[in-house]
Amino acid sequence: MIRILILLLLPVVAQAETIRIATYNTELSRDGPGLLLRDIHRGDDQVMAVVAVLAGTRPDIIALQGIDWDFEGLALAALANRLREAGLDYPYTFAAQPNSGLETDLDLDGDDRTSGPGDAQGWGRFTGQGGLAVMSRYRIASDQIQDLSDLLWLELPGAELPQHDAGPYPSEPAQNVQRLSSVAHWIVPIDTPAGRLDLMTFHASPPVFDGPEDRNGLRNKDEIRLWSAVMDGEVGRKPDRLFVIAGDANLDPVRGDGRKEVIREFLNDPRLQDPSPADPSGDLTTVVWKTVGPMRVDYVLPSAQWKVVDSGVHWPAAGSEERKTAESASRHRLIWVDLTLPR
Repeated sequence: MIRILILLLLPVVAQAETIRIATYNTELSRDGPGLLLRDIHRGDDQVMAVVAVLAGTRPDIIALQGIDWDFEGLALAALANRLREAGLDYPYTFAAQPNSGLETDLDLDGDDRTSGPGDAQGWGRFTGQGGLAVMSRYRIASDQIQDLSDLLWLELPGAELPQHDAGPYPSEPAQNVQRLSSVAHWIVPIDTPAGRLDLMTFHASPPVFDGPEDRNGLRNKDEIRLWSAVMDGEVGRKPDRLFVIAGDANLDPVRGDGRKEVIREFLNDPRLQDPSPADPSGDLTTVVWKTVGPMRVDYVLPSAQWKVVDSGVHWPAAGSEERKTAESASRHRLIWVDLTLPR
C-alpha cells in the first residue's frame, strides 16, 4: 500500500519541484588556446569570481557563453571540478566546437584580407575562442542534441544577407560558405524532474563593428530569428515538448544599435514567456559596457507551458563583497528563472 501511494505521489512531487535555469556570459575567454585551462588550474581571480557567482546562485541548468572550447573538453572539466570544490556539482556537461575561430580561406569581413579573426566563421583568434557550454544537475541526452551551427546564413528562410553596390557583401563566394551562427545554436535535451526539456542556447554576433552594409546587424537579426524558424518547424525538429531559450542575444529591445524591433517581436511571441528578470532594485540591465552603458542583452525565455515561480538578475547590493565578486567576474550578470509545471 505504501509503495502504491509513493508511486501515485511521484508525478505530484515532480510537478511541484522548482527548476532553476540560468544564462551567464562568463567572459572566460583568453588570447590563445590553453590559457583558460591554465588560469582555471591556478585559481585565477576572475575564474574564482565566476565560480563564486555560480555557487551563490546555484542554477540546476546553466548556459555559459564566452568560455573557450578545446577539443578534449579539458577547460570545461576543470571548471566543473572547481565548482564541485565550491559545493556545486554538475555531473553532466556539454560543449561542441563552435564557429568562433573556425578558419576559412576567404575574406568574410570585407577588409580585403584573409586569415584574420574576422575571416573565421565567427570572430575568433583561434578555434573555439569564446565558445558555449551547458552544465546540468540532470542528465543531458547527448545523443539527441541538435547542433544547428553549420546552417548556412543563406539557408535560413527569409534570410537578409548584406549587399553593396557590386552585389553580395563581401562577395558571392563568401556568402556561399558563411554560416549563420557566429558562435553556435544548440538544442540540448535534458531529463528533469518535470520531464524532458529542450534547452535552446546561443550567443549572437554583436550588431556593431561593421559598415553601411550592416553585416553584423543583419546577422544578429537572423541569429535571433533562427529560433522562430525552429518553432515554426522550418529549421531542425519542431519543439513538441517543454523548452527554454537561454543565451546572449547581444540585442537590447530599446537601447543601442541593432534591429531592435526583432528582439521586441521575439519577446512578444505567444509561444514564449518573458519573465523580465530584474535585480533587487528592479533594473533589467544584464551588462554594462563602458562605451554604450547599461543594456539588456541576456535572456532566459521559457515556453508558454511553464509556470514561472521567480526570476532575477544576480547583482548584489553596492558595496557588498558579493557585488565586488560579481563585478570582477564579468561585465555580464547571471540571469536566472525558477520554473515548475502548472498544477
